[in-house]
Amino acid sequence: TLTDRLAALGDALEAAARRDLAAQAPMRPRSRRRRLLVVGLAAALAAPVAAYAAVRLASPEDVARSMPAGTLSLAGTEPACTVVVEDVEFRCTLARAPAPEVADWTGTVEPTVDATGHVNGGCRSLDAAGMTWSCYLGAAAVDQQIVDAGFLGEAVSGPGVG
Repeated sequence: TLTDRLAALGDALEAAARRDLAAQAPMRPRSRRRRLLVVGLAAALAAPVAAYAAVRLASPEDVARSMPAGTLSLAGTEPACTVVVEDVEFRCTLARAPAPEVADWTGTVEPTVDATGHVNGGCRSLDAAGMTWSCYLGAAAVDQQIVDAGFLGEAVSGPGVG
């Protein structure tokens, strides 16, 4: 699986970095290049692996918490979510109506924010009252045109307003 391959690649990178550090010999130009390559490769893989892990570990409860974390209008609405497509799509129902700032919520899209403060997807309201939402994580939220690919994974300081 992809998870196993990523874990094996991470283990190999870690072992190579350990060998380089253990050598403790004066660096030759070739070893310096190798060390820079290993560090660069590890850094390049860190963000996608973290994003993949965050999406893979999302439960319906995580998605429910991510809705008001992404949008202040949904604060206090107490979402409850169920799985539609595992790790990708969720159907969420609010216990209380969202803020009355929108007359008809149908089709309104809002980002979701995970526990680490990063945009992890988004939701689309399915009704005028804003009580039922379809939520998507990761690339599925981009495919659904809820969030832009450049916004996915971005750190945010709090729920969006307006």
